[in-house]
Amino acid sequence: MNNVWVRVALDVPLEAEFDYRVPEGMSVARGQRVIVPFGTQKHIIGVVTHLLSQTDIPADKQKDIIQVLDDLPAFSENWLALCEFSARYYLRPVGEVILPVLPPPLRKVSAYMGKSATSPVERLDKKIHQQQLKAERIKQKEEQKAKKEKSSIADILSAEMTHATNIQLNVEQQVAVDTISQTQGYKTFLLHGITGSGKTEVYLHVMQQKLSEGKQVIFLVPEINLTPQFEQILRQRFEPLYGEQAIAIMHSGLSDGERLQAWVNMQRGVTKVILGTRMSIFAPLDNLGLIVVDEEHDASYKQQDGLRYSARDLAVWRAHQLGIPVVLGSATPSLESWQQVFTHRYTKIALTQRASSSSLPQIRLINTKKMRLNQGLSPDLISAIDERLQRGEQAMVYLNRRGFAPVLRCTACSWTSVCLRCSAHMVIHQSAGQVPTLQCHHCGYTARIPLKCPECGNQDLSALGYGTQRVEEVLAQTFPQARIQRIDADSTRLKGSAAKLFEQVHTGDVDIIVGTQMLAKGHDFKRLSLVGVLNADMMLFSGDFRAPERLFAQLMQVSGRAGRHLRDAEVLIQTEYPEHHLYQSLIRHDYEQFVADALGERKAAGLPPFGHHVLIVAQARALDEALEFLRVIIDVAKAQFANYLEGVQLYDPVPLRIVRVANIERAQLLVEGSSRSALHRFMSLWLAEIYQHYRSHKVRYFVEVDPLEI
Repeated sequence: MNNVWVRVALDVPLEAEFDYRVPEGMSVARGQRVIVPFGTQKHIIGVVTHLLSQTDIPADKQKDIIQVLDDLPAFSENWLALCEFSARYYLRPVGEVILPVLPPPLRKVSAYMGKSATSPVERLDKKIHQQQLKAERIKQKEEQKAKKEKSSIADILSAEMTHATNIQLNVEQQVAVDTISQTQGYKTFLLHGITGSGKTEVYLHVMQQKLSEGKQVIFLVPEINLTPQFEQILRQRFEPLYGEQAIAIMHSGLSDGERLQAWVNMQRGVTKVILGTRMSIFAPLDNLGLIVVDEEHDASYKQQDGLRYSARDLAVWRAHQLGIPVVLGSATPSLESWQQVFTHRYTKIALTQRASSSSLPQIRLINTKKMRLNQGLSPDLISAIDERLQRGEQAMVYLNRRGFAPVLRCTACSWTSVCLRCSAHMVIHQSAGQVPTLQCHHCGYTARIPLKCPECGNQDLSALGYGTQRVEEVLAQTFPQARIQRIDADSTRLKGSAAKLFEQVHTGDVDIIVGTQMLAKGHDFKRLSLVGVLNADMMLFSGDFRAPERLFAQLMQVSGRAGRHLRDAEVLIQTEYPEHHLYQSLIRHDYEQFVADALGERKAAGLPPFGHHVLIVAQARALDEALEFLRVIIDVAKAQFANYLEGVQLYDPVPLRIVRVANIERAQLLVEGSSRSALHRFMSLWLAEIYQHYRSHKVRYFVEVDPLEI
């Protein structure tokens, strides 16, 4: 009898899958998790990707599967196809796709090994059963209490639900809902709606239609801090119809137990709606009927380590694979999505009016080139904030730079606070009640602020520039009676803190909000009538060709927070270049003109979306080693794969802009191609050769397809 073999994907730093023998009497299927030996003594969990009748492994190196994990069903063919496509497109081993997206308990061998070991799924089921018994007892007590009261809890919830679901759509919203709902099969819709146009309500109506057909829905948002408000909306809308377990949350901020419970419910088909960040695109759903990607332009949808995937792009691929619609929504769609509309691959739906009776805010440019500022704030902005406070309205001051000040400088010798481990400045952090420190935003290194200059001994050290902490301090001095709240990555570091701070804003306990781009997306502040933008020029002349697109999107998005429920809203942007064409398009709210100009520039230069990029980043202790590795592999490409280089450009290797991070020197090699298929064909062959023959213990490297920053 012939031995039966399987090929197993493992999350190991090797560019391969591994063959294992199936012991007699053991049954295994594609998509099942298995425990296998790896290395000399190590046991590891992998996923079966192929069933084989034979193998090329020498007899003395053949190994058996140790255990098949059957506490959950095997992964579906559709889900495996998504993972396998992701591995091919992003040029990574499939094991680096499948295993990392699983909740940690499902990939820990220690949870399964040993006679007394109980699988994490079995432990979860037992815990859920105990919680259900406890909840049932509480429910019985509440029902008995409710009978004695005039209004039961159920009546109150029902009344709130009726109000929430009977929202009247305007004409544009109804057309959007009808267009998407009537679609049969695959189609990508670009829902371009101005800020406050009611895109969320369109999503909800289309989701309801799919849920009523028995389908499941994935709803992607770009950042974790947006999930609480959307979870509240989804639960209010759908929980009374489909139950508490029908809605699952999926993001990296959850505990291992929370991620496991959500995953188990999804794989068992209990979940109807998945709300989450980019990792949610890998949700194991067998009856998916719709994918929604809110704020589709947002760079947060691109993973920046491990498998460097775009959740938005995978959403489009997954919808195409399953033959279902996908909705990409944004007030400032990416240039890539706009180009897909122009080439008729996507269908654009426009929402040009705000859902409420309010109009778009007036955008005013404040020329600060020759203006004397009050610690970064112009007189016009200070006056406008004071006016809003007098009217009992909220104001927001937006600055996309956290910390107190970006640089500490000696007034005598011009020494600056550079990180000892990185080629970047350490940022001053100084908030109320805390000891001032210097922090590196790249490696996390922290140091006390020196009492004197380390170079010359001068004690007169000054903070240059402004961050959100400094602006918060200045506003507190200028408006001592105002309630000021800073919202950025520092103030929301603890779990649940972001939701708490946003709740304070929504309930009216905050007069002035200070923050970074966390404030620019998805939030509906009912009392906000003024937005002030500081240091908008920071990205205006960046060397990154995507910087103008990001700047315009940020400014339009943050402007859209103002006046959603109030009239006479205003946005004040402080700039030294008010005549710049980007700002001129912005004050007209003319995103389409900006897109036309930007796409024209990109096309002339052959840049995405008219060309395609792959980036190879080499990391070493010495910069010369990283650069030499990249030069060697360029020579390999030209010598061995010249026939595949037509339409492919290899640029000279260069150091990264911030060359050293955590004492590791970094260099990059940009590969550009006019044809995506030709570029991928070359890259696949070239990378296989590099892996086989040109690896170095001194140099580590990673590959990023479709990089957002170059």
